[in-house]
Amino acid sequence: MIGFFRSDLPVARDATAHFLPWLVAVMVFLAALALTGVMGLDGLLDRWSRDASGTLTIQVPAATGANAETETEARLERAVRLLESDPQVAKATAVSRERLAEMLEPWLGSAELMEALPVPRLIDVTVSSGMSPDLDALTGRLRAVAPGAAIDDHRVWLARLIRLAEGLRMLAWAVIGLVAVATAAMVIHATSTTLAVHRPHIEVLHLIGATDSYIARQFARRAFALAVLGGIGGLAMAAPVLWVIGGLVQRLEGGLIPEITIGVGQWLVLLLLPPVAGVLSNVTARRTVRRTLTRLL
Repeated sequence: MIGFFRSDLPVARDATAHFLPWLVAVMVFLAALALTGVMGLDGLLDRWSRDASGTLTIQVPAATGANAETETEARLERAVRLLESDPQVAKATAVSRERLAEMLEPWLGSAELMEALPVPRLIDVTVSSGMSPDLDALTGRLRAVAPGAAIDDHRVWLARLIRLAEGLRMLAWAVIGLVAVATAAMVIHATSTTLAVHRPHIEVLHLIGATDSYIARQFARRAFALAVLGGIGGLAMAAPVLWVIGGLVQRLEGGLIPEITIGVGQWLVLLLLPPVAGVLSNVTARRTVRRTLTRLL
């Protein structure tokens, strides 16, 4: 292992040993944030795609007249029974008035106003797995027992959210790609600078029989070690940031954004960033040295 980092060139005292790990740390930090965003968006897209085809919301308008509340409850019960008898429906649950009051409180300001308004009742419906119900036919049957009933299949607004999430995911992948390109560019610049500084030493090594591959291997090993060191530092900086962001996401209420956590598999993917940065730096440094030596010597 010691021989892996041994070098016949005094590269350990170069300026690249000081600034390259910091630059790689910043790149890995940005890559970790972007990659976590990609993995989180993948989970959201999967959840939203299932919800778009697996759930419905039924609106039962409030009745009018002297016995409006009683009639509204009766319509709601008839609609729930009809849905429960449908083989395409796995589950139908009426949303309670208390839950409706909580949902409307940000707009109405108080639950008392709900008593004075003809607020429609809602039914949450889970579609049976693999089923694609005929919404027009189902609407007709519902209106026979609950006049004015309507079905919201969520596809319009959820499709917009899915397109937004897909756009953000593509942007995150673009950021990761730019980080990789920037890292390679930094390694090329650092390697070219070191080659220029140590050109007399390289000429001496050539005179005593050293090959271009041998010299390139020394630069590549050094670049790998510095990049891995910087990558570990960047990942260490990203960990508390991801923890804080995860805590903020968990505070969001409602079922639109499911709980987003970084699992063991995701952490394993993030832990691969430092060695990936090292391999990228190793390959880039090796190719840069070989190309430069072929041109200059």
